[in-house]
Amino acid sequence: MSPQRFAVRLRRIRERQGLTQEALAQKSGVSRAYLSRLEMGRHDPPLSRLRKIAKALRVKVSELVD
Repeated sequence: MSPQRFAVRLRRIRERQGLTQEALAQKSGVSRAYLSRLEMGRHDPPLSRLRKIAKALRVKVSELVD
């Protein structure tokens, strides 16, 4: 999956849950700046970070990357 497609999915899921980047950052243990870069498609996160973000969003990793 391209970073751009991942970025769109991440933002869509986060917004659908009514979370700000700051709130998701706190729940997932990653910085708000990092989440911002992910949502802009500037990073391709490692699996360990994907798991943290997915857990915070209460979704499967596959929902973020498929």
